[in-house]
Amino acid sequence: MTEPLREREDAHALLTAEAERARGGGGRLVLLRGATGTGRSAVLEAAAAHATRLGMRVLRARCSPDDIALPFSSVLHLLGSVPEFADVGPGDDDRGSAARLWRLLRSYADETPLMVAVDDVHLADEASRRWFVEAARRIDRLPVLLVATERSQYDIDPRPAGLTHALSPSVVRTHTLAPLTDNASADLVRAAFPAASDRWTADCVRAGAGSPLLLRALLDDLDGTPPPTAVPRTCAALYPGSYPAAVAWWLDSAGPATAEVARTLAALEQAERTGRTEQEERTERSQRTERSQRTEQTERTEQTERTEPAERGKQAERAKGAAGRNAVPAPAPAPASTHAALPATGTTTAATTETATAATTEAASEAASEAATDTLAALVADASGADPARVSGWFTAMTRLGVLRPDRAGRPRYAHPLLRDAVLGGWSTARRQDAHRAVAQAMLRRGDHLDAVARQLLGSAPTGLPWALRVLRDAATVAARQARAGDAVRYLRRALQEPLPDDLRQRLLTELGSLEYASADTPAGIPRLAEALDLPAEPRDQVRTAIALGTALVGRGEVRTAVEVLRRLEGRLAGHPDLARALQTASALLSDQDQTVRGEAYRWLTDTAERSPELVGPSGQALLVRYAATAGDLPAQEAMRRLRTLLTEPADPFAEPFLLGTAAAVAQWADELDEAERLVERGLAGQHPSLLHPMEQALLDTRWDIAAARGAYATLLDALPEAARARRTGGGPVNADAHTLLALVETGRAPEARRLADTFDLRDTSDSWELNRFLYARGVLRFTEGDVAGALHDFLECGRRQSARAVLSPVVTPWRTAAAECRLELGNPQEALALATEELRLARVWNTPRTTGRALRVLGRATRGRRGLELGAEAVAVLRDSPAEAELVASLLAHGRQLNAAGERGRGRDHLREGAERAERLGSVRLLTYAEQALRTAGGRRTTPAHTGSGALTGSERRIAELAAEGRTNTEIAELLHVARRTVETHLTSTYRKLGIRRRGELRSALDD
Repeated sequence: MTEPLREREDAHALLTAEAERARGGGGRLVLLRGATGTGRSAVLEAAAAHATRLGMRVLRARCSPDDIALPFSSVLHLLGSVPEFADVGPGDDDRGSAARLWRLLRSYADETPLMVAVDDVHLADEASRRWFVEAARRIDRLPVLLVATERSQYDIDPRPAGLTHALSPSVVRTHTLAPLTDNASADLVRAAFPAASDRWTADCVRAGAGSPLLLRALLDDLDGTPPPTAVPRTCAALYPGSYPAAVAWWLDSAGPATAEVARTLAALEQAERTGRTEQEERTERSQRTERSQRTEQTERTEQTERTEPAERGKQAERAKGAAGRNAVPAPAPAPASTHAALPATGTTTAATTETATAATTEAASEAASEAATDTLAALVADASGADPARVSGWFTAMTRLGVLRPDRAGRPRYAHPLLRDAVLGGWSTARRQDAHRAVAQAMLRRGDHLDAVARQLLGSAPTGLPWALRVLRDAATVAARQARAGDAVRYLRRALQEPLPDDLRQRLLTELGSLEYASADTPAGIPRLAEALDLPAEPRDQVRTAIALGTALVGRGEVRTAVEVLRRLEGRLAGHPDLARALQTASALLSDQDQTVRGEAYRWLTDTAERSPELVGPSGQALLVRYAATAGDLPAQEAMRRLRTLLTEPADPFAEPFLLGTAAAVAQWADELDEAERLVERGLAGQHPSLLHPMEQALLDTRWDIAAARGAYATLLDALPEAARARRTGGGPVNADAHTLLALVETGRAPEARRLADTFDLRDTSDSWELNRFLYARGVLRFTEGDVAGALHDFLECGRRQSARAVLSPVVTPWRTAAAECRLELGNPQEALALATEELRLARVWNTPRTTGRALRVLGRATRGRRGLELGAEAVAVLRDSPAEAELVASLLAHGRQLNAAGERGRGRDHLREGAERAERLGSVRLLTYAEQALRTAGGRRTTPAHTGSGALTGSERRIAELAAEGRTNTEIAELLHVARRTVETHLTSTYRKLGIRRRGELRSALDD
């Protein structure tokens, strides 16, 4: 044994010593025990080679289950051909045979010292096992070393007693071979692949599971695909397949019951991993982000720690020099006893407390791990029909060997996906499906979460059982309500594999198609919805399907096709007027995405309302109010009066979403932002999470419009990008993109805004109101960048498209005033005056502060002179009570510059200062920069130099912050101060930013600083 096996030094030393003892005439039985694959045979062969080098005669036998029918077959393999045993059969008296074989062994020992090597003695026939036991009792005075290997592993079916069960410990030396440590396994990997990375090596170590057998088989398979190729996660990527063959042999050795449990665990784990919920994935991404942030913080801390000693050294030198120059004597040090005892006591107490806390935490962790293991063992036992106690013991044993490793929750899991796949490799697809069904049924019996049960059903074959369909449908509903469209899609796809009646299949197809569209799988969603529409169903279900299909078609740009689908179904609903009206309203709403179709739809709706108002219904009347508002034919007050009346009328559940969404959009235009928010929330609460509906996105668009009207740029930038990515199916920009672009411009992030704008090629984008909104936003960006001519082109194109759609009012996009400002910059005041005059005329028709104030501001700039000053002052006065804070800031700054130009510099600077303070509170970097430049030009400066800290708070901000610090809710503060709740939220957001805090609980200490 000059080259001992890795981590087998103890076995090497034991066998070396026993070989020397046998040569001296003192024989002994050495039993090498270990789990399958731990290298028992390799150690035995090394011992035999060493014995040969010592001059000992080696007798070898490898036991096999095929030889158990013949008595003494294993002994005969050792001793060679014995003619008188040719006729011995099962059941014969073997005492005389055993004696003859013993005499033969002694004759060999008389010639030379012997080593008798018996591999896999647990597979020996019963007569041979009795003979080996008896030999062990009698060789202590013979030059015979009997070395046997025995499989010792915890299995589900208990194994018979081992070879040494009836032997005294004095006549046998037993050595158990432990699994390889990770370090030893890593050394084997690096010996085979010296260039392997740490990550690649670690993957191999985990897949090897501490077994020399499995690890060497894996390294043989990976010889053709060395690193940096990743370690495969499935056995299909391995060639020639030594690793899966080794795993299969390992399972066969463990017996059918153990193999069943092992494969059941693998099937359960595979379903959990492949069916992870979207929420878990988001949590993992969040955790990765947090870890990255912690790493960055650690790096900064380390940098500080590297820098601080040098700084402290410099400060000490400076202090030393200063002390020398000033000749100030240092104070006498205090007695050592005064200082020495306190730190020691404190340290001891802290250490004791820390140790106790760590012990408590460790105990709690172990208890949780044991509970998780027992729970999983009970589940696997139920599904496989095994004894739960034996399964729990098997988990513990396999974790000790390295086959299983605990996850974060303490549950045992296979050490590597490749190992799990190899364990499953011995099962057919049908058997795997049966296992998933059994696990799902066991989970259901013990009351596990729907998601967990449904994930197992994803891997099962159709059962035809009511409980399976119920679980899948309920799990899909829960996933949809939690915005996990991907999970809901998987559950519904599996549910449709079950035998279903046509009406239920129709409903499930509608939900599935809706969710597939929502999860950006448009090509799959539309055919599902079309198939559902062709199936027989109740009229209400058909209407739901038609509306969902129309919404999906519009999302793909097929507006006319969508409207035709709805009208065809409408023609078959003569006996259901409420449903027919819902389809009419849906057609009109969906037509907004196409200029031509929109005109046709609203002409038909208008004509029908004039002839037979009852055929239109409240939701259709609301759409006509919205149409009149955008056409510039109706004031805001009258529009809101009509809509509030319509909202009091009884509404069919199919029509109510259209009524609420339309009223919310008009309320937002009318500056009734709080009411608009309530309508949006009410409308979204009524949306079915698994059904595609055009008003859901319309309500979300209105919610974002409200945030933009309030100037809530942080909210827009936090919420809009993800929503935009989710909706961008046709490649063109959506409303969310326009708001994101404007928010980036306002917050001073022009480069990011430019990158977003360049994402879209608007030349090939189909016509829609969202394209018009994006053109306006891009125009604002170009104007900010100094490309005034480009901005003017975007504003005029936006206006041309809106006018073609009969959208004349500035409530949607104020393109005329934007174009007028461009004209002023380009030196065309007359054209600017015409545009601003027309916008003011239309704004006065609608008559809300936001539209009127903006038009007055730009018209004042274009008019100039005394009349221009009056218009600017009127704009500020109109906007004072408006929730449109950004418009008020812009008007304050414009009027301040007008006053400065007119020689009223004191009043002008006051307006500019107020505008600057409001811009800072709003978070508009663009307006704040403009205000500070204007102040410098006017020879003034900010009256509040501090932009942060409690000193930077305005009076309103401090009052609200004080009340919040006292524990008042936002609603209570709004009632106390007689302001809107949104105003309270806006002021608190500004306060948090200035104070550098994140939570309400930090307000008191921050205000006291």
